[in-house]
Amino acid sequence: MAAVVGERVVHRRYVPYSHAHYAGNLVDGAYSLGLFGDVATEMCIRTDGDEGLFASYSEVQFRAPVVAGDVLEITCELVGVGTRSRLMEFAVHVVARGAATKDAPGAARLLEEPLLATSATGTVVVPARPA
Repeated sequence: MAAVVGERVVHRRYVPYSHAHYAGNLVDGAYSLGLFGDVATEMCIRTDGDEGLFASYSEVQFRAPVVAGDVLEITCELVGVGTRSRLMEFAVHVVARGAATKDAPGAARLLEEPLLATSATGTVVVPARPA
């Protein structure tokens, strides 16, 4: 295993209605941050054989709402490698959205273009490798 700049991890997730937190079935921003933790964990397992620990975010931007019924694509790209630190860029894109109506309560649609909902840069630390 080796941490290589450019390595990517991608997850997909359906947002259940039970996770809606605000009016209009809006999901709180912390939901995206939790998903970033999931992809960062997989990245560290792949590159370092350890789950790693999130140390910090240097930038988080909430660009569009995430709502119950969305299908999200969460990406993580390794952009920097230190002795123990791993700098990663994250994004949550909405790729499908619920479109329920009275006559079609389970209706949903794929978006023509994924919608960038949340982006961030973060640092994760892993244990030192034995000498």
